[in-house]
Amino acid sequence: MSSPQDGHIELERAVDSIGVGRRHRQDYGDLAPLVESIRRNGLWQPIAITLDGHLICGARRLAAIKLLGWKTVKVWVRSGVSDRLGQLLAEQDDNLLHKPLTQFEAAGLYRELKTLLAEDAAHRQEATRFHAADDAGDDGAVKLTAPWDSTPGEAAVQAAQMVTGRDSHTTLERIGRLERLAADHSQPESVRARAAEEVERIKAGGSVYPSHLRINAELSLAELDQIAADPTRPAGLRDRARAEAAKVRVAEREARAVELEELAQAALARVKAAKKNGRKPRRPALTAVEDQGEPVPFPLTVFVAVWDDLAQWWLHHNPEVVGPALTEEQWSRFEQTVAGTVTFADAARAARRAPERSEHIA
Repeated sequence: MSSPQDGHIELERAVDSIGVGRRHRQDYGDLAPLVESIRRNGLWQPIAITLDGHLICGARRLAAIKLLGWKTVKVWVRSGVSDRLGQLLAEQDDNLLHKPLTQFEAAGLYRELKTLLAEDAAHRQEATRFHAADDAGDDGAVKLTAPWDSTPGEAAVQAAQMVTGRDSHTTLERIGRLERLAADHSQPESVRARAAEEVERIKAGGSVYPSHLRINAELSLAELDQIAADPTRPAGLRDRARAEAAKVRVAEREARAVELEELAQAALARVKAAKKNGRKPRRPALTAVEDQGEPVPFPLTVFVAVWDDLAQWWLHHNPEVVGPALTEEQWSRFEQTVAGTVTFADAARAARRAPERSEHIA
C-alpha cells in the first residue's frame, strides 16, 4: 500500500469487494478493445473508489477486468469524494473522458444532479445567512469544479451543462417526461403506449422534439376521449369531442408532428369552449406555423374542418351591426381574409376544372 499523497492512497483491492451501486450508465458499449488493451498493457489508470469501497470512476475498466477474470486490482482510494453529489460529479467527469452516455443515461444523471445541485445551493444560501464564507480549502487530488455559488433556480441549466457540455436542459426534461408518462399507470393506456413508443423511437436515433410534440397531441386526444366517454356530459358535447378526436386521428396519418400538436390542441380548445358556452363555439384561429420562414401547409382535413365550422356563418350576423362596430384593424383583417379567400377560391376552381379541359381535349 502506498502512503497518502495528493488526497488518495493506492492499494490492492479484491475485485468482488468493489461496490458499483446505482449508476446512470447502463450501456458499456463494446468492451472487447478495452479488454484486449488491459490484457496486453495492464491497467494504465487505476480505478477510483471511496473509503467505503464504492466505485467512483472506472465502471468500464472494472467490467473489463471482471471479463479477464482478475481477482484483485490496484485502486485509488480517494478521501475527497464521499457524498452522493461528489460521486455523481466524478461519474460525470469520468463519462466525459470516456464513452459518452446515451440520451436516456444522460437524462437520468441530469435529473439527479439537478436535484442535488438545487438542494446544495439552498443549503449553502441558508448557511451564508449566519456565517461568513470560508476558504474552500484543499479537498485532495479530486478537485471537482461545481457552481457552488449558484441559486436553486439555475440548477437545471448547470446540471445539463455538466452532463452534456451545453445547455440542453429542455431536451433532457422532455426525455424525462416521456419516461414518466410511459411508466405512469394513472395515465390513459393510449398515453402510456404513445410515450413508450416515442421512447423507443428516440433510442433508435429519433429526434426528441417531434416526440415531445406527438405526446402533447396524444394528451389532448386522451382528454377528448375522456369527455366523449363521460356519461355526465351532454350528449351533444360528447359527440363533438368524439368527432374532433376522429378528425385529428385521420390527420395524424399525413400531418407532421408540429401540425398534429396544433390540430389536437385546437380541437380540444373548441370542445372546451363548447362545454363552457353550452353551444357550438367559433373555431379559434390556428397559430401560424412556419418552417424556415415559409408557412407550413396544413392537411386537407384541417381545410374541411375550417369550412365545416364556417358553413352559413353570414346567417348568424347582421352586416348593419357588424360594419359600424368593427375597429379599423378588425375591418382590415376581415377584408384581407375575404380577398385571400376569393383568390384561393379562384385558383382552386381552376384546378378543379383542369381535369375537365384535359378530358375535352382528349
